[in-house]
Amino acid sequence: MFAAYVARFDREQPLNALELGNRPEPEAPQDWTVVEVRAASLNHHDLWTLRGVGIGAEALPMTLGCDAAGIDADGNEVVLHSVIGATGHGVGPNERRTLLTEKYQGTFAQRVAVPKWNVLPKPKELSFEEAACLPTAWLTAYRMLFTNAGVRPGDSVLVQGAGGGVATAAIALGAAAGLRVFVTSRDEAKRKRAVELGATAAFESGARLPHRVDAVIETVGAATWSHSVKSLRPGGTLVISGATSGQAPASAELNRIFFLELKVVGSTMGSKEELASLLAFSAATGVRPVIDSVLPLERAREGFTRMAGGDVFGKIVFNP
Repeated sequence: MFAAYVARFDREQPLNALELGNRPEPEAPQDWTVVEVRAASLNHHDLWTLRGVGIGAEALPMTLGCDAAGIDADGNEVVLHSVIGATGHGVGPNERRTLLTEKYQGTFAQRVAVPKWNVLPKPKELSFEEAACLPTAWLTAYRMLFTNAGVRPGDSVLVQGAGGGVATAAIALGAAAGLRVFVTSRDEAKRKRAVELGATAAFESGARLPHRVDAVIETVGAATWSHSVKSLRPGGTLVISGATSGQAPASAELNRIFFLELKVVGSTMGSKEELASLLAFSAATGVRPVIDSVLPLERAREGFTRMAGGDVFGKIVFNP
């Protein structure tokens, strides 16, 4: 079957490690199933995999892709939860949790094998392309906002770095939930699109906000860290799920953190139950993933190139 995969790592030029071609058909052991992939979305995690982050050479070759929606063996329309081994379903009881593409083959292929436990019904209100955007970036944003930041309707949130998958998800979800969402970006066009998506206001990176916020959604890292901390009200919460600009800010702002009793919370992905809630929330409210573009899998290199260059707003989706 046709797939996009990695057969070697390249830390400096990750796109050089991307391969397109035939891979073996997936096999489903006991308590697993094979899903025909109708749509799969691209994540920064896939770029890191090309660099060799989170995966060892012994796992190569590895089909890329964490997210997918498709048709299961019984003909049902389904969405995949990307975390394998979190509960022992379909794997050994003591196996550490991994994302698809770290130990098990991913979704950038015509078919993928996953534990049956990881398959959820796709709401009829969502297209395959929309549903395929939810299990990583949108689930991450959902957990950051509603589980780890604990915000409620009427609260204010700062989302750093409009344009990325998690950031656009946080904007759309926050607006749909009645939050006041402030956004930053260096790109004027992305700031405008963020407001169209539901943000209350958008500002240049590092700009002073109208007031301090209840929570900050942080995925940029070093470049925005100081601004994130300074933008919080006393007792506010900074939730971080990534550091695309680097993990070592010039100042950790420790004095401000302890003096204002700020909370810093790490956040990674989300549970199957949270994904089910996100699917239901999307179906009920009409909030939909922002899709930058839909490409045939044969043009995966184009999608990877655009993501690596930051030339996206929302999610890139592949159709196998």
